[in-house]
Amino acid sequence: MLDYVPNPRRGELYLVRFAAPEFTSLCPVTGQPDFAHLVIDYAPGETIVESKSLKLFLGAFRNHAGFHEDCTIGIGRRLFDEMQPQWLRIGGYWYPRGGIPIDVFWQSGPPPAGLWLPDQGVAPYRGRG
Repeated sequence: MLDYVPNPRRGELYLVRFAAPEFTSLCPVTGQPDFAHLVIDYAPGETIVESKSLKLFLGAFRNHAGFHEDCTIGIGRRLFDEMQPQWLRIGGYWYPRGGIPIDVFWQSGPPPAGLWLPDQGVAPYRGRG
């Protein structure tokens, strides 16, 4: 269950970033664990997500069987639909299994004008490079 609280800086344009470098879910085909580094950026509207509830919500995926695309977009869509921020994006940087890394990106639309958008800071997978 996700909890939301009033935005303490309502009316200001700013970015909030959550990084979950140890996100896990289960492969729906094999049941084996999948690992990802998630980065969630959003420009708050009337509310912000309470961080402990987000941590517990993300932790619940440890027993969830879902493809990378479903997990990443599902998390972003749920946060956007419930919290109704001005803008939200999520980057799912999934660690390879079977030799193929999969990165999944979703955003709610164009970012608001004037919003500072730093790079998400996760290097692409290089393997032996």
